[in-house]
Amino acid sequence: FFFFFFFFFFFFFFFFFFFFFVFFSFSFLFSSSSFSSCPHSFVTPSKSAEMVKFLKPGKVVILLHGRFAGHKAVIVQAYDSNKKRPFSHCLVAGVEHYPLKVTKAMTRQKVNKRSTIKPFIKVCNSSHLMPTRYGLDMNLPKIVSPVTMEKGLKYSTKTRRRLQMVLQQRYRTGKNRWFFTKLRF
Repeated sequence: FFFFFFFFFFFFFFFFFFFFFVFFSFSFLFSSSSFSSCPHSFVTPSKSAEMVKFLKPGKVVILLHGRFAGHKAVIVQAYDSNKKRPFSHCLVAGVEHYPLKVTKAMTRQKVNKRSTIKPFIKVCNSSHLMPTRYGLDMNLPKIVSPVTMEKGLKYSTKTRRRLQMVLQQRYRTGKNRWFFTKLRF
């Protein structure tokens, strides 16, 4: 009986002091005076803080969402939000169908057919783009502009045709090989 009484008494005081210590040791963290000085408080940054713009024209990106997910593209022009699109977005030009492998034994006609590139032009949300370390030093704003894209389908097909010619010339020169290889994942 004495052992049972001692056991009960010991655990009662142990749990009492333990909960007392835990309650009062963490209660000061949530008081209003100390919470505002807490370095991990959830304070949103001010509007005056400018973000560094790393999505610049010429930067090679990988699309993450939509029909062209996993395809490489180049930023033609980057925009902040506007009335039509209330989010930061970019006009990108990329490769829809990549050129196929070419060997020495193939004829010239077969090489030309396998080295064709089908481009795409699209306006994408900036959060749907993954920037890479690569850049493409081409003068794409002369070929692809938002004005020609908004005019209609006839102009956009002409623009895509001109973009295809420029990309195929760049591919045949051998520059920017990484851009013209299919991303394997």
